[in-house]
Amino acid sequence: MRIFITGASSGLGKALAIAYAKQGASLGLVGRNTSALEELAASLPGQHRIYALDIVNRNALHAAARDFLEPGPVDIVIACAGISIGTLTEYEEDFVQFQKVINTNLLAMVATFEPFIKPMKARDCGTLVGISSVAGVRGLPGSSAYSASKAATTTYLESLRVDLHDTGLKVVTIAPGFIDTPMTQHNPYKMPFLMQPEHFAQVALKAIEKGNSYSVIPWQMGMVAKLLKWVPNPVYDYFSFRSGRKPRSNSLP
Repeated sequence: MRIFITGASSGLGKALAIAYAKQGASLGLVGRNTSALEELAASLPGQHRIYALDIVNRNALHAAARDFLEPGPVDIVIACAGISIGTLTEYEEDFVQFQKVINTNLLAMVATFEPFIKPMKARDCGTLVGISSVAGVRGLPGSSAYSASKAATTTYLESLRVDLHDTGLKVVTIAPGFIDTPMTQHNPYKMPFLMQPEHFAQVALKAIEKGNSYSVIPWQMGMVAKLLKWVPNPVYDYFSFRSGRKPRSNSLP
């Protein structure tokens, strides 16, 4: 089994890489941190390729994909790379952060899948996995860029799934809740059902193997997400406003 994973140098991507390597998979590991990728690859059983790049660089990402495709077909592509930056629209300088979040979380996911779809269609098999977030179900305070990007990601993946409905390809959307990674460790508010990345990876692998179209991990957050959709706006606004907000990027220590 050959698997291409973005965001592999830390967090969820790293946890998924470790879990798949234990199953004997050959991995293409994509991330910005060269030393972290090298350390990860050296710690894993088997032979793997590393690609140190910024995924918003579409040309570099496509070059990495072509290189990984060269030895043989790819079974699973996991677009896991993502960033979360606190933003407020009233600050005009935050527009740059909005662009960065959208480019990384949404457009880079599109660019990740692009090189693999035609080869997969030629074989009539393959799985495309996109990591979205429960944060895309409703807008979170201080996270307008992140919530918007994840809502767009979920909808994009659904459209992609429909587009590929009559092929042998599967499109899997995974929406994590709160997972204990560097992305969540700056959150200044309570994080219910906080999950360790290793446990997340175990559950995610099962969802990917089954080809589940949409999975929330952990399942408890899936129940919360369903309830949130039905909470009236005035009630949601009242409690969300008081729950604490993600700090803007320039206010982080």
